[in-house]
Amino acid sequence: MSLQRFFLVLRGRWKLVAGVLLGVMLLSLAANLLLPRKYTAEAAVVVDSRPADPVLGVVQPVTAASAVMSTQVDIILSDRVAQRAVALLKLDQDPELRGQWLDQTNGRGSLQAWLAAPMRHHLKVMPTHESNVISIAYTAGDAQTAAAVANAFAQAYIDTNLELKVGSASQYSQWFGERTRSFRDKLEAAQQKLSAYQQSNQIVVADEKLDVETARLSELSTQLVEVQGQRAVTRGRHSQAGAADILPEVVGNSLIQNLKAKLADLEGQRQQLALRLQETHPEYIDMATRVAALRAQIASETSRIAGSLGAADRMNVSRETEISGALGAQKQKVLALRAQRDSVAVLQRDVEQAQRDYDMVTQRLAQTGLESQMPQTNVAMLTVASEPSGPSSPKVALNTALSFVFGALLGMGLALLREHLNRRLRSASDLSELLDIPVLAVLPARGRSPRRFARST
Repeated sequence: MSLQRFFLVLRGRWKLVAGVLLGVMLLSLAANLLLPRKYTAEAAVVVDSRPADPVLGVVQPVTAASAVMSTQVDIILSDRVAQRAVALLKLDQDPELRGQWLDQTNGRGSLQAWLAAPMRHHLKVMPTHESNVISIAYTAGDAQTAAAVANAFAQAYIDTNLELKVGSASQYSQWFGERTRSFRDKLEAAQQKLSAYQQSNQIVVADEKLDVETARLSELSTQLVEVQGQRAVTRGRHSQAGAADILPEVVGNSLIQNLKAKLADLEGQRQQLALRLQETHPEYIDMATRVAALRAQIASETSRIAGSLGAADRMNVSRETEISGALGAQKQKVLALRAQRDSVAVLQRDVEQAQRDYDMVTQRLAQTGLESQMPQTNVAMLTVASEPSGPSSPKVALNTALSFVFGALLGMGLALLREHLNRRLRSASDLSELLDIPVLAVLPARGRSPRRFARST
């Protein structure tokens, strides 16, 4: 169908189109007048999806905004929030509503749940796109009720959110309180075990006593090395006792040197006397006696010095034996002290670990205790619902516009259907299309001048 014929059909059946259009608009007007008025009030809350910890002051980890907002929407639509809104509105205290509940349920179930169920059907929760604002809209038969219920749901949502947070913190606080007592008992047991071990072994400061005994052990080791060196020297000199004249102690002895000097002088005098006197001469005999006495004195002094070297060697052996025994005993003492120190260190680490565990649990107990007492949540009221100035439905202007469009389309559709069932000639082109007859002429309409003449070929 060409556009020209379409308009010709509408012009030919304009009464049908107008009648249908008028009928649809009248129906729409009747519906607007007969349908009950409904009012929609809207409150808005803002959700902080990344709040700072009020106790520690740190920012919580980033969570996907869509997940956070979906969770909050589910909370608002939950039966728990609806029942809290019923309690805030005090609907459960209305005798008339209680009577209806008793008539319908015979007292079975919860009155708040019965009242909350229909309210949730008129509630609409809409998270704002790409923001943390949630709109809570409620539709009711009067403006005051719509605003009151919308605000009640918003407040119930905030209270429930706070209750969930505080309830969770309270449970954690109770659990940490129980753990605190057990960790405190563990710490006290570790401290008592350490104290009992120190008292039984008479340990005041383990490291200080060990340091003193270790220094004593080092000193004995040094003395043993010195004595062993001295013994090696005296043993070597004692082995040279057969050649005592070459010993350093003999060579360096001033008395022996003086005696040797006197002996040399007397020997010189004896030799001079031997040149002048006979060996039987009393003067020569006296000189020889003096030389022999001096020689005996030198030999006695040399023997004494050589004997003293043997005594020194024996004394060094005795000292070496004594120091070696003391060194061994000191080693055992140091090893025992080190074993005690290691045992004390193990017990001390147990005490320190128990102390750290106790401090950590105590700190968490304090944090959860503060969180359970802090009346603050990450949700805040952004906009309080006010009584709407006009009804949200029925929408007269929108319904009228839609009825006009629908009526026009329906009228045109019926006109085309009637035309299809009972087709008429609307133009010269219809004659050639339907009957395949050439058009000879087109007469002008009555009262109009001729517009076109045509001749068949």
